[in-house]
Amino acid sequence: MSKISSILSEIGVSKVRLAKYLGVSRQMLYNYLAFDTLSDWPSEKATRLMQLLEIKKESDLDDLEIDGEYIIKIDNKLNEGVKVQLSGNNLIDLKGFNRKEIEILTDIISLLKDRLRDDRNKEVYNSYVYLYHFLQSMENTKELKYLLCFISKLMGFTEPNEFLFNSEQQFNFEAIFFSAFMLYNKGGSSRSKIADTHKRFIQEINRKHEEKLSRTQELTAVKEQALKELGYATLTEENGKEVLEKIAEIQSRAA
Repeated sequence: MSKISSILSEIGVSKVRLAKYLGVSRQMLYNYLAFDTLSDWPSEKATRLMQLLEIKKESDLDDLEIDGEYIIKIDNKLNEGVKVQLSGNNLIDLKGFNRKEIEILTDIISLLKDRLRDDRNKEVYNSYVYLYHFLQSMENTKELKYLLCFISKLMGFTEPNEFLFNSEQQFNFEAIFFSAFMLYNKGGSSRSKIADTHKRFIQEINRKHEEKLSRTQELTAVKEQALKELGYATLTEENGKEVLEKIAEIQSRAA
């Protein structure tokens, strides 16, 4: 699958954008790309990827001619694909799921629709935006799964001694989180200590934002350097491939 990853990188398709187009999580896409061949993918996702790249079989990847026109065509397909998903068609495609999976998906979708339908002040909508962010992050942060189980136990849906994940880590997390939960409800900590803790919370968030901004600025600087070395003012359809190759060359120099 290194060939596909290489092509996606060359035409500038991010993993996040491709995951949205395919209707899967970013983590699931990484799992797909770890397979040896496209035949290991779910057939629906493999077909959708081949339609995006305009190939009929995986071996056609070797003959792809990637130029500015091709990059723009792929970009338009990605945009159109996201629009189709936003129409809601992806919510009724349940092929390949077993009965229990279909039941939970249907229950979740029905609940979301009912709550949104009755939303009067956007509180439900705002909560679901955060829920979406939560779900996006859950595969990379195991503690979010522990948090879900903690809430389920606290609300009486799950037995308190049930541990479906890492039992030791989950046990420790629940005990510590329960202490914090009780402290929050009882107001047992001074305002100054709470303010100090929240200040450290903000500092940690700002540190992560700065790291992300630094990476973005680095990529922008490499693009500008590539344009300058090639004598171009801007990135266009005509010079797209050449600029991308120059970017890769510049990055290899720094490696």
